[in-house]
Amino acid sequence: MEGNNMENSMSLMEAQKKEREWLLHTYRRFPVLFVEGRGTKLWDDRGKEYLDMAAGLGTCVLGHAHPSVAKAVSEVVFRLQHVCNLYYTEPQLRLAEELVSRSFPGKVFLCNSGTEANEAAIKLVRKYMRVRGEERYVIVSALRSFHGRTLGSLAATGQPDKAVPFSPLPQGFIHVPFNDLGAMEEALRDPRVSAVMLEPIQGEAGVYPASQEYLHGVAELCRERGALLVLDEVQTGMGRTGELFAWQRYGVRPDVMTLAKGLANGLPIGAVVASVEVAQAMAPGDHGSTFGGNPVTCAAALATLRTLQEEDLLENASRVGDHMRRRLWEVSQSLGAGFEVRGAGLMLALEVEGMDAWEVALRCLARGLVVNPVGPQTLRFLPPLCLSREEVDVAAGILAAVLEEMKGSEVAS
Repeated sequence: MEGNNMENSMSLMEAQKKEREWLLHTYRRFPVLFVEGRGTKLWDDRGKEYLDMAAGLGTCVLGHAHPSVAKAVSEVVFRLQHVCNLYYTEPQLRLAEELVSRSFPGKVFLCNSGTEANEAAIKLVRKYMRVRGEERYVIVSALRSFHGRTLGSLAATGQPDKAVPFSPLPQGFIHVPFNDLGAMEEALRDPRVSAVMLEPIQGEAGVYPASQEYLHGVAELCRERGALLVLDEVQTGMGRTGELFAWQRYGVRPDVMTLAKGLANGLPIGAVVASVEVAQAMAPGDHGSTFGGNPVTCAAALATLRTLQEEDLLENASRVGDHMRRRLWEVSQSLGAGFEVRGAGLMLALEVEGMDAWEVALRCLARGLVVNPVGPQTLRFLPPLCLSREEVDVAAGILAAVLEEMKGSEVAS
């Protein structure tokens, strides 16, 4: 292992036992105990090395244990770990300024996660309409969308199977097919609609990009009907698609944008950026967060934003992402399966038709490759943005071997 060779006192078997005893069973975990990471690599408790193509579900955009983030965090954590939001702290104010300067004129609310950011956006939209004296509270989102797991964000999520066990959910949400402009136009005829909430690329659903025509059309419909456009950039933001924010790639500026995941390179943080007009709707006491805007996580986010630029990682995400897309396509073609490849930059998916994605991921893990099975037959790739072409080739080689092995097993059986 690299780095400090941190001593590990727990084995995988002990970890599995403790999970059964002490943790809610909310995750289907892979049989591996990671103890250290550096860049695009991870090491388990036995010292085995892995190439990480999941990066904490897309959070570690700079790679694991980046020295710039570690330095920024260590400098702050020894000086000021936390005060509440009744007081000023410099990292919080600097981060808000940085986010606005890199996106659009507006104001920022800081929280701890993507679902919290989307909850805040929902409240902001409703308050904005109320301040304007309009009884508009309905939010239109897309089928297959994913906006979080709290009740409000789950109500916005267009995946009924996730909602049913927790119903009844908050009312005031309509779901329409993604990339269907006609369906969106029909939904916006409802005079109660206050906003449209969309992911530029539906990540959790399996990496389905919005078309250029669709996103521009939705923005135009929102302008015509006086509705707000909310773009959920929790997964697509922070350089994932080759632009800092995916809306910049499309050329469609939202009224409200939500962020999280890669914002602080793996530390828990979320953010809402709202236009100046929309932001003015909120008043003291309307919303809050005990830990939101924490000095430590804000310092990490500032370091992350700075490093993305200094190390030219947006360009790398675009360039290496193109190479990875080609290699995934070549893998699919070599098997004669015609598997679909989707996505942009270093946010990609491979549809492994006829195969169990979880089993594919398990076999890749055994060979030292971490991939994310996001659906029954879908693999999602969200690697660190510092990924190299050579590492893409290694990953493609492992994936090809696994898929060939599984295809052979099916033929034999």
